[in-house]
Amino acid sequence: MIGFLFGWTVFTVIQTGVIAAVAIAFATYSAELFPVFASTNVIATFGFISINATQLLAIALIIFLTFINLQGIKSAKIVQTIFTLAKLIALLGLIVSGIYVGMHSDVINLNLENFWKPYSTVLKDGAITTEMLTGTVLWGAIGAAMVGSLFSSDAWNNITYTAGEVKNPQRNIPMSLFLGTLIVTVLYILANVAYMVLLPVHGSPDGASVMERGIMFASENRVGTAAASVIFGKSAIVIMALLIMVSTFGCNNGIILAGARLYYAMAKDGVFFKQAGVLNKNDVPGYALILQAVWASALCLSGTYGQLLDYCTFSSLLFYVITIAGLFILRKKRPDMPRPYKAFGYPFLPMIYILVASAICIVLLIVKPDTCGWGLAIVLLGIPIFLINKKTLSGNGVKN
Repeated sequence: MIGFLFGWTVFTVIQTGVIAAVAIAFATYSAELFPVFASTNVIATFGFISINATQLLAIALIIFLTFINLQGIKSAKIVQTIFTLAKLIALLGLIVSGIYVGMHSDVINLNLENFWKPYSTVLKDGAITTEMLTGTVLWGAIGAAMVGSLFSSDAWNNITYTAGEVKNPQRNIPMSLFLGTLIVTVLYILANVAYMVLLPVHGSPDGASVMERGIMFASENRVGTAAASVIFGKSAIVIMALLIMVSTFGCNNGIILAGARLYYAMAKDGVFFKQAGVLNKNDVPGYALILQAVWASALCLSGTYGQLLDYCTFSSLLFYVITIAGLFILRKKRPDMPRPYKAFGYPFLPMIYILVASAICIVLLIVKPDTCGWGLAIVLLGIPIFLINKKTLSGNGVKN
């Protein structure tokens, strides 16, 4: 049942939600270059749902990348390689130039003065007030702030969905998991270092320049664009928009490629639509890819980028906790089972992860019950679906 619930949640929230969120990000930054795709450009309204140009472009991206993946694994691999290399080169260029420029200013010294001082900043009636954060309020702030950074590293495990198509999986899958997570972590930490040496944390919402607004009041929360403007001037908006468009395009291709493989495996186990377990003429799970595209497109219409992040991150963390808890359960229940894959730092590192990730899940449920609560509800909805499916298969004489 746990395995089914994970697959169910991946399809309904995690994988398709990430695809939708990344597609919305692509479309949002495309609007920087082509204003016709702005979210303010409402195309149609149906009762409580309004469809804007940003959402339509996001859906078009999902359809296009799904079409590429339907042509076979080689086509998807070429797109993934090109856009991953372009993203890495561009991000490294931003980091190196940002740190170089920032080190020749006094911004970093200013930011380090109160670096570890936890407080909230409130803007009310044009006045800025600060309040120290302690106890549960501090933990709530940390948990809410972790959503974006955790989302940036999500999909780290997607290589496991394509295990059947990986050469020498016993060696290459653990290596891919380790190197992929390490590279992303290092790049994102260095990107934040670049922001910290380029922009002051404190600022004013009425500031006339990016330096006066600071990280705190960066226009539309786009800190990367503000940092790039310190380096490149007015052309920063175009540069960052192109960088993020390249990044999100390649990212979504990889997620679309991987997700369909999981639904294919579920269908083979008799716990998903039977057609999802069929390969098309190009030896890829065509029906699973199309079904994933349809649901991800529907999610593009369901909420904002931030709301989609909350859904995905909470649900992912919940199952990561369950998965890692399985290490302890299986080693006790099946001590003689062959273990070709080693758990680094066992038992201390896995236990620390379980405690920290569980704490973040609890905090997110408290501070963001509207989005994370719905995420939990969707997970729980999978239980009766599993039981009904199990009963149906048993009635048909099929072992489940």
